[in-house]
Amino acid sequence: MSGRVTVIGGGLAGAEAAWQLARAGLDVDLWEMRPACRTPAHQTDRLGELVCSNSFRNATLETAVGLLKEEMRRLGSLVMRIADAHRVPAGACLAVDRTRFAAALTAAVEAEPRIRLVREEVRAIPDGLTIVATGPLTSPALSEALRLALGAAHLYFYDAIAPTVTADSIDMTVAWRASRYDKGGEDYVNCPLDRAQYYAFVDAVLAAEKVPTRDFERCIYFEGCMPIEEMARRGRDTLAFGPMRPVGLVDPRTGRRPYACVQLRQDDAEGRLFNMVGFQTKMTYPEQRRVFRMIPGLEHAEFVRLGSLHRNTYVDAPSLLLPSLQVIQRRRLLLAGQLVGVEGYVESAAMGLLAGLNVARLSRGEPTLVPPRTTALGSLLAYITQRGRREFQPMNANYGLFPPLARPLRGREKKLALAERALADLAAWQARAGLEPAAAERRLA
Repeated sequence: MSGRVTVIGGGLAGAEAAWQLARAGLDVDLWEMRPACRTPAHQTDRLGELVCSNSFRNATLETAVGLLKEEMRRLGSLVMRIADAHRVPAGACLAVDRTRFAAALTAAVEAEPRIRLVREEVRAIPDGLTIVATGPLTSPALSEALRLALGAAHLYFYDAIAPTVTADSIDMTVAWRASRYDKGGEDYVNCPLDRAQYYAFVDAVLAAEKVPTRDFERCIYFEGCMPIEEMARRGRDTLAFGPMRPVGLVDPRTGRRPYACVQLRQDDAEGRLFNMVGFQTKMTYPEQRRVFRMIPGLEHAEFVRLGSLHRNTYVDAPSLLLPSLQVIQRRRLLLAGQLVGVEGYVESAAMGLLAGLNVARLSRGEPTLVPPRTTALGSLLAYITQRGRREFQPMNANYGLFPPLARPLRGREKKLALAERALADLAAWQARAGLEPAAAERRLA
């Protein structure tokens, strides 16, 4: 291929994508609008600035995000190499000195002769091979360009995320499957509350600690994504007439309609995950775990995603993207990072890594890469690109997305077995694709 590859966005995903392309022998223009065009969240002009936290979350193989880190290391990730080099004490988590991390990432990219760092805002999407990895604070001009390229219906500017739990952590001796008025079969799981349980739950929601709204987040709540605590402030019965309305539901164990009911809707094709319908919230994560476990049937719920409502630009990935991260109707355009509907630093960087690898293959006329479904990277990719998904919401890496094991296991043993299978399948896939771990290490040298 002649010409240069364009990568837009100098965050974790964009820097990782540019690095992978350069190591594959391609010339790259990496566009970053800071410092000429600043955002309300960033404080510096460094690449990969961590604006929310210095934590890359759990680093053990007992978590899917810990496994994802290890997969990225084996694929030659620049972000992981620098994160490991600048880690600070954080128990089982990988946390970094954020100043040194961003400085080292910027220095590595600037020192790479095949990468040309351009400090200007991009206001239109180029025609050539391009990766857009501009993150949740994509500029208004580029957001408009994306809207025109993808269609207004496929671009979102806020998250209204409801918590998601694993199916096997729901107590089905209390909950039951049914749709309202028995219409639609048994698509929903229903958790009933009596009068006393309902008012205790409302009081707990109102009293719980909330996450303060930051300056760069939208403060306007749309009726369709109103946090449950905002609804509860309108009156203690509001939730019972809103997302917890019991109309059309009869508890088969009592033969009566409960006073209130929490409905959970299947969130994945395999039925391993269920989201709490209408339960977007600004409660802190610890408070969500405490308060939501007051709901009968969810006393031991395992949360793979907790609720939020905040400013975030992302696309309707299931309707727009191939598993290669190519836009279906525009195959020379790839999206990466949080823009594709993943949550978290590690997940965003992982999407940049895959986008970089795939653009390199496209430039050589080779088939694109899709990692095994059994890996952390592959399971997350499958979730965000599953065709036909309705009401798509961003997701982070979690073991609830993985295909089941051949033998039934639980707890820590199950998670370690999933990790062992993932790393074995990753190694076999790398060998088939010519991405041997040793070769990845040589590219970083």
